Amino acid sequence: MYLVTGGAGFIGSNLVAELAARGERVVVCDWMRSDERWRNLARHEIVDLIAPDALNDWLHWDSRKLRAVLHMGAISATTETDVDLIVRNNIRASLDLLQWCQQADVPFIYASSAATYGDGSAGFDDEFSVEALARLRPLNAYGWSKHVVDRRIARLVEEGAKLPPQWVGLKFFNVYGPNEYHKGTMQSVVARNFAAVRAGEPMRLFRSYRPQYADGGQLRDFIYVRDCVDVMMWLLEHPHVSGLFNVGSGRARTWLDLANALLRACGRDKGVEFIDMPSALIDKYQYFTEARMERLRRAGYSGAFTPLEQGVTEYVQRYLAAPDPYR
Repeated sequence: MYLVTGGAGFIGSNLVAELAARGERVVVCDWMRSDERWRNLARHEIVDLIAPDALNDWLHWDSRKLRAVLHMGAISATTETDVDLIVRNNIRASLDLLQWCQQADVPFIYASSAATYGDGSAGFDDEFSVEALARLRPLNAYGWSKHVVDRRIARLVEEGAKLPPQWVGLKFFNVYGPNEYHKGTMQSVVARNFAAVRAGEPMRLFRSYRPQYADGGQLRDFIYVRDCVDVMMWLLEHPHVSGLFNVGSGRARTWLDLANALLRACGRDKGVEFIDMPSALIDKYQYFTEARMERLRRAGYSGAFTPLEQGVTEYVQRYLAAPDPYR
């Protein structure tokens, strides 16, 4: 069976859905909180649901049949300011699981983030070396926490330390898709704006604060969550592949492209309004992200990535506009 931490969350629950659809036995580790993230799991059979503070005991007593640990759990808000909370949940929990997988000889696949690249001035090359990672400067505590884990594993690799039989870090870029509804302000722009756009209100985007980027011309690498899951399923099928890999479409698109895709999916041809960016974000905002995908391709992954317009249309029509929007 598989252990998915953060399995009631966004990417994690999509992974659980795919594993369950393939008849795999899945154990979920997550906090359920007081929101409705339980609905992310409601369609799928799972073996067990473990609270994170009970995971160590569960691993000690009930983990002998684990085929892999898929560690998606984290404090994922880029605006979180409680750094001690981030350290406990993002750094300490990740390194503890890594150590357990080392000792138990269980594959370990974990979520890193494109937030580790900071403002992008050092590029978006997923080179997994101590020297390359040292050049990156994340802009927020969330990105830093993911970077700490990447750097620790890179150091272990350089030192020739014992690692799990498969170890993979995945630097997810701007992911959108079903089951993100519990994330509040951390939902994708598609999810946050869908109801308003369908009701005839304008699509709201942040103004640009750099002259080289027009309003709405800021660029991001948007990737449909199904594509992220496909990459992880491929990795499980190819246990000889280890490393740190970007997971994006490989093509930067503008926020205006995204807005137009949402408007068209809702049957509208125009309606964009630009608003001021919160002052706390202005100096920490990424104006350009684009995943370099050569390393994943060289590792053997040949799957196609969903074009932005196709992904947004499917998301809107199959999920957001449906009575039950969950996967």
